[in-house]
Amino acid sequence: MDNAIFVVGGGAWGVALAHAAAIGGCTVTLCGRDQEVADTINHTRANPQFPTLAKVDQKVTAQVGYAGIEHAQTILLVVPAQASRQVLMDIGVEKLAGKNVVLCAKGLEQGTLKRQSEIVAELVPNAVPFSLSGPSFAIDVAQSKPTAVTLAGPSLEQARQIVDLLAGPTFRPYSSDDLVGVELAGALKNIYALGAGAVEGANLGFSARSSLIARGFAEMGRLVEALGGSAATLNGLAGLGDLTMSCTARESRNYEFGYRLGAGETVQQILDSGAKLAEGVFSTPVGFKLAHQNGVDVPIIGAVNALLDGKVTIDVLVSKLMARPLRSE
Repeated sequence: MDNAIFVVGGGAWGVALAHAAAIGGCTVTLCGRDQEVADTINHTRANPQFPTLAKVDQKVTAQVGYAGIEHAQTILLVVPAQASRQVLMDIGVEKLAGKNVVLCAKGLEQGTLKRQSEIVAELVPNAVPFSLSGPSFAIDVAQSKPTAVTLAGPSLEQARQIVDLLAGPTFRPYSSDDLVGVELAGALKNIYALGAGAVEGANLGFSARSSLIARGFAEMGRLVEALGGSAATLNGLAGLGDLTMSCTARESRNYEFGYRLGAGETVQQILDSGAKLAEGVFSTPVGFKLAHQNGVDVPIIGAVNALLDGKVTIDVLVSKLMARPLRSE
């Protein structure tokens, strides 16, 4: 497989993945929107997101715009989930025909309720979609710290081809053919991270947080299976691995957002402070609608949805969850 790839998205995760692919042997073009970011990478090799902590490999060339993207066989789309549709159209769907499109955002599209690969299938039906997910912080990948993730595709053979392309000395993807399960797990874990952060922000204790993670894991499994994914996927990196990390670390944007909600701030107050909007804020109402449409009981997703809407406080939500009917686990 051609080892020239394009990474679309010049944020922290995009730059980190470009660096990881380069040290794995790829020649990488990083497409962003900020000329200053591109110049910094090209001229000093400093990572603009972590300037004192990480350098960007020499095989990464940064640019503004998508010039030349039609010549690459593999494109990593590393933009927020709600922006994927527009960015794909901006690139030009004709340039993506027949390409491998690796989707690196973890989220469900508002309005359509679609997974990222479903957006690609709608816009570019002859492109080949993949999903990159699993426990990974941009700072760790940028600093070449050991990281293992899941790479899902339409088949194991296709997934293994992309795994071989992206794997490096410190970045290890594991192949999967459960595209549905991997994408859903990546999106849903953000919802539970919001809830776990809220429990911690409200100072309700580690026991409550651990219970939320465990019951959230079971709830996620019910919804993933109902939507066509495999429950077995959740036992791996894309499921339990990512859920555990996102629900326990303040470095997780979703966990931090939830923490501030639990501490008493509203969504608008958090945004007004300059915080970036977490993907889970968008995915929560989508996940709740999908569960309702498929007849799946998701009390934790429902609780997080109510918290985001400002209808109830975290302590009331926990009381309601604790008052649910007693039954076997």
